[in-house]
Amino acid sequence: MSHEFEVAKQVRLPAEPEAVWDAVATGPGIDSWFMGKHEVDSEARRVRFRMGEFTSEAEITTWAPPHRFAYRATPAPDGSFDAFEFLVEAAEGGTSVLRFIHHGFTAEDWGEEYHESFSRGWDMYLHTLGQLLRYFPGRRAQFVLASGPEPSAAPEAWPKLVAALGLAGTPEEGQPVRFEVDGLATIDGVLDYTNPHYAGIRTAGALYRFHGRSALGLPIAIGHHLFDAADPEEQGKVWQAWLERVLG
Repeated sequence: MSHEFEVAKQVRLPAEPEAVWDAVATGPGIDSWFMGKHEVDSEARRVRFRMGEFTSEAEITTWAPPHRFAYRATPAPDGSFDAFEFLVEAAEGGTSVLRFIHHGFTAEDWGEEYHESFSRGWDMYLHTLGQLLRYFPGRRAQFVLASGPEPSAAPEAWPKLVAALGLAGTPEEGQPVRFEVDGLATIDGVLDYTNPHYAGIRTAGALYRFHGRSALGLPIAIGHHLFDAADPEEQGKVWQAWLERVLG
């Protein structure tokens, strides 16, 4: 059954409003913490999005830097659409409060688990935004996407991934992480985000993000943000091969 939906979040961010605005209202800024590739054209009042084969275009409905940015995607033939709003306010100590709303209409038959997964995803992305602002101020990242093999859609695949990351037992935020990926230098960093559905690893040059999607019947995926010079397509192939090796 089709229905409207809304996800609302509020987070404190370690940056002043101008820096938060740059991260949430410019294409390269959004790419550095969220999924996909974005173009924000304030003059044409358009936002363009691409991830893999999927593309979409949205109209900017509010543009008031550095405090309010909103856009609404062109509805699909079935009437479904997504709309996003970012409200940024200055807070004490050079920080900001971000109020975020994602609402829209879907023609899909969402169950409660889907909605909860959707909300959890935003928790992870907004945490990643905070990591960007704290540890990589003013820097831009390339987004790298890859998906695991079909067997990784099973719940038992997530512990296999955690083990492949060198995380024994119950992972804890702040613990060091070190693991190998064929074709890359040793990845040496810190676990900055962890729960039964997501793992985030921060290094000196990247925010690595691993997504467990078994609740949705989908394979494990990665959506990394690489700050050092990198070819996203080539990096995607490297990570694709790694996922197939450790989860196949």
